[in-house]
Amino acid sequence: MKIAGIVAEYNPFHSGHAYQIDRTRSEDGGGATHIAAVMSGSFVQRGEPALLPKSDRVRAALAGGVDLVLELPLPWALSSAEHFAFGAVSLLDALGCVGILSFGSECGDLDALTRVADTLDSPRFSSLLRYHLDMGIAFPEARQRAVREIAGEKTAALLESPNNTLGIEYIKALRALRSPMIPYTVARFGAGHADVDRPLGNIASATYLRTLLRADRLLEALPYIPAGPARFLSDATQAGRAPSKEERLDRAVLARLRMLTPEDAARLPDLSEGIENRLLAAVREAASLPGLMETIKTRRYPMTRVRRLIWSAFLGVPAGLSAARPPYIRVLGANQKGLEILAASKKAALPLISRASQAARLPGDGAAVWTLECRATDLFALSLPVPPPCGQDCTEGFIRPE
Repeated sequence: MKIAGIVAEYNPFHSGHAYQIDRTRSEDGGGATHIAAVMSGSFVQRGEPALLPKSDRVRAALAGGVDLVLELPLPWALSSAEHFAFGAVSLLDALGCVGILSFGSECGDLDALTRVADTLDSPRFSSLLRYHLDMGIAFPEARQRAVREIAGEKTAALLESPNNTLGIEYIKALRALRSPMIPYTVARFGAGHADVDRPLGNIASATYLRTLLRADRLLEALPYIPAGPARFLSDATQAGRAPSKEERLDRAVLARLRMLTPEDAARLPDLSEGIENRLLAAVREAASLPGLMETIKTRRYPMTRVRRLIWSAFLGVPAGLSAARPPYIRVLGANQKGLEILAASKKAALPLISRASQAARLPGDGAAVWTLECRATDLFALSLPVPPPCGQDCTEGFIRPE
């Protein structure tokens, strides 16, 4: 048994995801016999509600070739690339049986990504990064400038692509955890991460597909989604479980943020350079969620960071949690091979849970993180065409293929 881990959001599952799974399994690729995926829950890393409920995305993942689906808890799912990657890799590492970490990248060159990771871990990098941040520019640009000064333009240019950047953070996480997992990258082809109107062949970006689906153009999206996952997407759409639209939460978010005190804002995650003060000032004037985001956004505070901050404030995510490892491994779904992975994980380094009754007994921060997760799912439900009642995290059981 050769187990590979994948970090994903499947938002939605599409042909590019299927290609990565195929390459990870292929004999001339990763050679994996079993695949475990760590998937974001109700909210995703770019700072927005997921397109579909996590249960539908789990079913799509199992239909698309994944054997075991684990949940990346909210504080890590709604965090920077560094903490997102660290949290997800921590879960795979804690299983104790995953041998490969497979991830997509624009360059498809593991050696090149490793060189960037080396640069980011170098003693000189921190001082150069701080120098550029002090000039008032955003973190991504400051990081790229620092890498350029140490390793040159070609190496720094790798940080311009989002999946390269995540891949570098996966490599750094493996090092920080001293994990025995071996990194393996699959070159992305076809439409890029943010290509909104340029599908290529049967590959379209998740951004493009979400744009179609939120415009109620399901039939135009289906050619870019494998048959199994497409069935679950169609079923969810017909049943009113998709697509989510954040405008359905617009005034609820504004209401919650208008009640924030300066003390509340100071406890939010990923604060620096006074962004919390800008949030408090902007929310007193904003009449819509998009307007609030545009008011806060600056060169120093890019939109993705602003979005994550706003949703963290709405959901009540406190600072500090995402700097540590997640406190438990939640199993969302598995097929027979997935059960074999779980059998090989009997000595997992974190508690394994699949039912709400197990969450009540979690030690340390476990119960608090579980409470955040349940709250996020209940609020996410209000972004759907037909909102389900509260308690889905407690009533939705362990998912097995139909």
